[in-house]
Amino acid sequence: MTTRKLAPTDVVVIGAGASGGTVAKVLTEAGVKVVCLERGPWMKPSEFSGDEIKYVNRGFLWQDIDLKPRTKRRDSSEVAVKTRFSPVPQMVGGGTVHYSGWFPRPIPDDLIARSIYGEVEGTSLVDWPISYDELEPFYTKVEWEFGVCGLAGANLYEGPRSADYPVGPYPVNGVGKAFYDGCAKMGYNGFPLPMAILTAPHNGRPASTQPGLWHEYGDPTGAKSSTLNTFIPDALATGLLDLRPESYVSEITVGADGRARGVVYQDENGIEYEQRAEAVFVCCGAIETARLLLLSQSGRYPDGLANGSGLVGRNAMFHEYVGAFGLFDKETHPPLNQWSGSYVNGATYELYKTDLNRGYALGSVCAASTVGHPVNFTYPGHPTWGKPAKDADRDFFSHSMKIGAILQDIPQETNTVDLDPDVRDAWDMPVARITAKPHSNDIAQADNIARRSMDLMEAAGASRVDPVLLSELTGNCSHEMGTARMGDDPDRSVLNRWCRAHEVNNLFVVDGAAFPTALGANPTPTIMANAWRVADHLIQTRGDAS
Repeated sequence: MTTRKLAPTDVVVIGAGASGGTVAKVLTEAGVKVVCLERGPWMKPSEFSGDEIKYVNRGFLWQDIDLKPRTKRRDSSEVAVKTRFSPVPQMVGGGTVHYSGWFPRPIPDDLIARSIYGEVEGTSLVDWPISYDELEPFYTKVEWEFGVCGLAGANLYEGPRSADYPVGPYPVNGVGKAFYDGCAKMGYNGFPLPMAILTAPHNGRPASTQPGLWHEYGDPTGAKSSTLNTFIPDALATGLLDLRPESYVSEITVGADGRARGVVYQDENGIEYEQRAEAVFVCCGAIETARLLLLSQSGRYPDGLANGSGLVGRNAMFHEYVGAFGLFDKETHPPLNQWSGSYVNGATYELYKTDLNRGYALGSVCAASTVGHPVNFTYPGHPTWGKPAKDADRDFFSHSMKIGAILQDIPQETNTVDLDPDVRDAWDMPVARITAKPHSNDIAQADNIARRSMDLMEAAGASRVDPVLLSELTGNCSHEMGTARMGDDPDRSVLNRWCRAHEVNNLFVVDGAAFPTALGANPTPTIMANAWRVADHLIQTRGDAS
């Protein structure tokens, strides 16, 4: 195949999701020319609809497992099997299109977990090379530019803030009321979880109409914040962003000096191009970022680009949803009205704040949420077919809820992403193989979260409570972190504190792959704040190769 060479640009960004969209906005608004290559399509918000079967049951926004599979195994003794592990939309906007909008900040202790908990056997727990205080101004920039609702000070355990949220918190619905009732009885601090959904007009976008079913949907109204309807349009408005959807990057190329020269990609017609640039930003998500670095082999980098430490793909973390499911007596308890309000309504950091007496390290945000969608509503023992299933839906959909957490899985070098030697995608490229299983610390944390969530559910008034436990890492949160961790020691990390590869001084990774630990909160706010921090630093030091 003949590769067509294109005119060089200042920066090429691979991926147009949370991190790529942020980098594109910050760089172009500073006068930097950016080419952004996105593997998936460029859909407009007007193309999204409320078709529950299409989006939820058929996974319309997820990658096609036949065209873009991944494989998964617990350890090296097993044969990896095809899976839709950690499904994240490959499209302009990435995961910010289909997420439900959880947007909490982590606690400052998350970034110094090794200093707090010490060595945990069988793990690679470390401190971050940067502090919460360094990230804080960029959290504020993201919250105000992106559009996040919340209430500063309501969370007693949050870190310092330099500003309130741009709009107030989501109204309390039936799920939230039950949760707050439970928190009051348990003595827990409950608060409105910050959400990337507008509760009032902001930056030219409308307030949400408060539909209850946002999870796994694109938003046709523009009230749910995504890079598709915020940062990408901001970057395009500068005239300096060249956004190319349906562009599959297969390799990051390097020059004789060992620096990144550009990328090779195919467009939707199968024509191959090389796009050269002064700097390359990898923003593919931690799984696909590791895969691309490992695919980018050369004489200088035979084990993959920036992989002299052998750590590319290692220390993979994914979070996992655990907690409790509850049914409420429809004869005595008012409906919880899952049809309206926020998918998540109410949260607590009581199981997140640092506590050295729990018997395990780390912690996670715990929140109340609806159970999903009427087309796939289920609970333990739920009938699966016919009239019994329909009757159960009618009786219990409006009398059910979940309380749970995104488990902060502890980093392990043995949880990895590498190239599957046997399975290839539709472009004849080796796919990502995930090898991962929970650590005993994960099991202990999950068990405590499930038990405390069950207690909360009973205090909230549920008549039946079932646990959601951890047995495998399934990728059910679609959160990917840690496969190219940042750190000060080149032998123990892939990137430096500015997310620049130790070995390649014009190569940056700013998605969740850079995270040294998983954090106990959703990764998107930190991914975006860190991407803004790194892009801002590049602007300040452009031309300085030190």
